[in-house]
Amino acid sequence: MIGLGTWTCKIDTMIFKGDVTLTISDNGGDYDFELILPGADAPDFSVKNIVEDGNTLSGIINIDLLKGKDIPISLTFDGDTLSGGLTNVPFIKKINFKDGRRVK
Repeated sequence: MIGLGTWTCKIDTMIFKGDVTLTISDNGGDYDFELILPGADAPDFSVKNIVEDGNTLSGIINIDLLKGKDIPISLTFDGDTLSGGLTNVPFIKKINFKDGRRVK
C-alpha cells in the first residue's frame, strides 16, 4: 500500500480555502480515507475503485451531497511530498492539492 500516513496540503476553491489534513490508512487491506477541513465540516464521502500505479493512487470519490456523481481523484507520492487532486468536480471543475507534505 502506498501513501499511508497523515498529509497536509493547501486547497483554494470558492467553497473552502486553506490547509486540509488527509489521513490514509490500511483497513484490513483496503484503503481508508479521513479528511479534516479546519473550521468547517468535511462532507461525508467514500472512495472506490482504488488503483495503485507506481507512486500514484487513483480512484473515484462519491460525496453524499452530490448523489450520483463520480469524481476522479489522483494522488502522487514522492517521499514525504504529495501532489494531485480532484477533477470533474461539479460547479468547481478541479481541486488541486498544493504543497502536500507528510506530517505523520
